[in-house]
Amino acid sequence: MKYLFLDESGDLGFNPKKKNSKYFVITVLFSSDKKPLENIVKKIHKNLRKNVKKLSGGVLHAVKEKPITRKRLLKLLVGKEVVIMTIFLNKSKVYTHLQDEKHVLYNYVTNILLDRIMTKHLGKDKEIILIAAKRETNKFLNLGFKDYLENQLKNKHKALITIEIKMPSEEKALQAVDFASWSIFRKYEHGDDSYYKLIKKIIIEESPLFP
Repeated sequence: MKYLFLDESGDLGFNPKKKNSKYFVITVLFSSDKKPLENIVKKIHKNLRKNVKKLSGGVLHAVKEKPITRKRLLKLLVGKEVVIMTIFLNKSKVYTHLQDEKHVLYNYVTNILLDRIMTKHLGKDKEIILIAAKRETNKFLNLGFKDYLENQLKNKHKALITIEIKMPSEEKALQAVDFASWSIFRKYEHGDDSYYKLIKKIIIEESPLFP
């Protein structure tokens, strides 16, 4: 069995009048065992000061944490049997018709990344659990995301795949992939690869879409 944890960084806004990100990144972290990932998150959170713990609400967010906390978690992540695949968009190159259909674009990009993972790395693993970080409040959009991916992956790869959409507070391993995705996003969006370098050796694929 393989566990896939999925999260994204950046936004899918295309309004030039707003401070939208230039890039959008979707990252999948996968492993045969999710327990080590949960233990990393618990360990990092346990070492935070009490006032910081209170502010966090029990959930770690890379964008909110101090550099020392980010680096600790990323270094622990590299020490586990996990790998990362990511796909990134330079949003200036996204087709115009997709810019107005954000949920369609998100589903499309996610499917491409998962197809690459299945084709190149999980072809022999027929039982897969994909846990995606919840990004929509609309239950119909979440259901559409789940149904679309299940149909795409089952039809093409004949895999027994279960897709779950959870909050990071419900699934601690999602907090770990949040840090990985943020690190990759920061490299492209801000030209800062200091965090990216910490996890570079466990990134097995990093591909652009619409190059």
